[in-house]
Amino acid sequence: MSVVRVTAAVLAALVLTGPALAHDVKLGALEIQHPWARATAPSAPTGAVYLALGNDSQQADRLVSAASPVAGKVELHTHLMDNGTAMMREVKAIDLPSEGSVTLAPGGLHIMLIGLKEPLVKGKTFPLTLTFETAGSVTVEVAIQGPGAMAPEEEGKSDHQP
Repeated sequence: MSVVRVTAAVLAALVLTGPALAHDVKLGALEIQHPWARATAPSAPTGAVYLALGNDSQQADRLVSAASPVAGKVELHTHLMDNGTAMMREVKAIDLPSEGSVTLAPGGLHIMLIGLKEPLVKGKTFPLTLTFETAGSVTVEVAIQGPGAMAPEEEGKSDHQP
């Protein structure tokens, strides 16, 4: 095999196995849309990741874990109200129904980053590996929005535009 073919094969392998970009990512019949996080204060010990999951399959799946090098621990969480007090609780998995979708958003389901190794800075990205019970694992790039963001920025817009 020529040097050119070997180089092309190595480059193709790197592109195909590297992390996906911060927009829509497919994993078989699953689609991961707009993974994002809020910027954190320099001393913040935690952060959260939000995204939308779609399933075009007739088979349900479950998000069973997540991992990222930016945090010591990553957990799947839900947000609950108990006697007027907001609380977060870890969940073992997030169900993704067949031919359905689930949105992880502020005030609801989310991915908790515990023991941040450095602040999350607006405009930067970081890798997050999602593991599904049936579909397997995929790494996505999480886009960091402003500290008060309630949704991912649309391309060409900032957090403050309608």
